[in-house]
Amino acid sequence: MFFFKTLLSFLKDRAYRNLLAGSTLVLLVGMVVYHYIEGWTWLDSLYFCMITLTTIGYGDFSPQTDIGKAFTIFYIIVGLGLILSFINTVYNHFKKERQKAPSIFPFGKNKSE
Repeated sequence: MFFFKTLLSFLKDRAYRNLLAGSTLVLLVGMVVYHYIEGWTWLDSLYFCMITLTTIGYGDFSPQTDIGKAFTIFYIIVGLGLILSFINTVYNHFKKERQKAPSIFPFGKNKSE
């Protein structure tokens, strides 16, 4: 229940919604570009975008065309900061919500309590 309550409070905030929309747009643009330039499936394109922008980079996919490689350089520069900012914002939001409602956590706010 905490997860859904926190998610709803996250979506009610306009700044958070804009960050979510921007992150989604970056992923969708990358997915479309890789699908058409590299000829990957939609799922493979989304997978590559996610592992690239979260800096996981398994190495199982990589652009093979020159235009795909050039786009990847641009995509990483533009998308990395946005995606990492989104992940950090979600983490901080959940942390703040948890601190506002400590009664649902039986062992206190943190391990030291």
